[in-house]
Amino acid sequence: MPLPELSPEAGSPFVVAAGLHVESVTGTRVVGRIDLGAQHHTPWGVVHGGVYTAAIESAASIGASAAVEDRGQFAVGVHNATDFLRSATDGRVDVVAEPVQQGRVQQLWLVRVTRSEDGKELARGQVRLQNVPLPT
Repeated sequence: MPLPELSPEAGSPFVVAAGLHVESVTGTRVVGRIDLGAQHHTPWGVVHGGVYTAAIESAASIGASAAVEDRGQFAVGVHNATDFLRSATDGRVDVVAEPVQQGRVQQLWLVRVTRSEDGKELARGQVRLQNVPLPT
C-alpha cells in the first residue's frame, strides 16, 4: 500500500483543519506552511500551541513515512516534544522538518515553525517515530 496523497485537498480532515499545507515531501525534508488566523486562536487571541504541535507531528510523520515507504512501512509518532518560543496572532508561517537520525526501527525528526515575514522561530519540536509495516 503506497503512502496516501499528501496535497492539501487530499489531506486528512485533522491536518486540513489545523491548516497545514504540505508543499514538498522527501524522506529527508518536508516543507509546508500555515496561514494563521482567528480560527487558530485561544480565547485570549493568540495562536493555540496545539496548532504548532499538530503541524510538527504531521510534518515529521509525513517525512519519516516517505523515508521508509520503499520498505513497505510508514512511521508513527511515539514522542513529541514541542517548545513554544514566541506568540503570534496571524500571518503565514513556514514549517520545515528534517531528520536528526533515521534508523531501521526508529527515526528522530526536528521541525521548525518560523514566521515567513522575518524568519523568527515561533515553535520547535522533536518527534521520535517508530517504523511499522503498512496495513494490508
